[in-house]
Amino acid sequence: MLDVMKIREDFPVLSKKVYDGKPLVWLDSAATSQKPRRVIQALVDYYEGYNANVHRGVHALSMESTERYEDARAKVAGFINAESPESLIWTRNTTEAINVVANSWGEDNIKPGDEIVVTALEHHSNLVPWQQVARKRGAKVRILPLTDDHTLDMDAAESIIGPRTRLLAATQVSNSIGTIVPVKELAKKARAVGAAVLIDGAQSVPHMPVDVQDIDCDFLAFSGHKMLGPTGIGGLYVKRDVLERMNPFLTGGEMVLAVSYEDATWNELPMRFEAGTPNIADAIGLGAAVDYLQDLGMENVRDHEIALTKYALDAFKELEEELDVHGPKDTVMRGGIVSFHHPDVHPHDLGTVLDRQGIAIRTGHHCAMPMVQSLGVAATARASMYLYNTEEEVDMLVDALKEALRYFRV
Repeated sequence: MLDVMKIREDFPVLSKKVYDGKPLVWLDSAATSQKPRRVIQALVDYYEGYNANVHRGVHALSMESTERYEDARAKVAGFINAESPESLIWTRNTTEAINVVANSWGEDNIKPGDEIVVTALEHHSNLVPWQQVARKRGAKVRILPLTDDHTLDMDAAESIIGPRTRLLAATQVSNSIGTIVPVKELAKKARAVGAAVLIDGAQSVPHMPVDVQDIDCDFLAFSGHKMLGPTGIGGLYVKRDVLERMNPFLTGGEMVLAVSYEDATWNELPMRFEAGTPNIADAIGLGAAVDYLQDLGMENVRDHEIALTKYALDAFKELEEELDVHGPKDTVMRGGIVSFHHPDVHPHDLGTVLDRQGIAIRTGHHCAMPMVQSLGVAATARASMYLYNTEEEVDMLVDALKEALRYFRV
């Protein structure tokens, strides 16, 4: 069990007061999580103590910077149980990580007539790149549908994943309605037909144990800023034998071993995929975030979110005559996301009223426009919870929603 009140002391922004002294209630962690002091201090330590470029200097600061930068890579790789640190490429975020795969592996491996299978739950970042690859390569994107309870239709997967499937690209947890996808089972189906597997872990890696070897995926993409780390840093895991056959997406400095006026040869892994000066400080900050999560225990993080989501869904029953709550009813099948909609009140209006009560939620289509529109709405309001949220904050959200709805009924 997590000591949530003690955890909250580690996050300076959670003591912030907004709008006439109201306490900040941060329920937008699916967009970006808040940062503990340990992560903030890691950034300060880098810039104050050993700011230097990595892999390029023989002086003391460069060597210290390189050591801590690569130590962070090892921590993050271990966090997802990658075979080795060399299987982890630093990226800016999940979006960039998926685009690296699309523009490197995808361009070389997707052929005319191939099929790329994605789920109906996908964030634009795991849909649009594959639309572009399919258009360029003469392939087709196929969609795995949902059941009536907003879980993935595994029966349909049996007929959709087939001999033409070249890639399965699936989110592990939906950012829009919280559905958890059985990616290990999907990966097994894809493997059976010889397809590669990419997992969007943006909403799973921060919230639950994720083991790339157990899933048996070729690629896993995730973002640091959603898992207590800084913005501008993310990771792409690639299975080692797949990575060795991939060509780099970006070329230039650092990713080369030798260069002449006529040609160049690529550097060793993973540097051949990290052209130019990398985001050193934020990689180190992400390493500090992983230390923090490891100390808490990811099983404990997941258990806390299951309990808090159950509490939230029960609390929302007080509003069931006015609000539609989307996503699976079984909390074991959903992440800490509660997405809801009122037929007569726009989500943006609800979000604005809640903001004046100090409550931060997300409104809109959550960069999952096809998914949200399939619910029969243009947008939803989304409360997303994390390890520092409490039942009291859920109560504050529900009370504020009651007040908001009374206001709009006037």
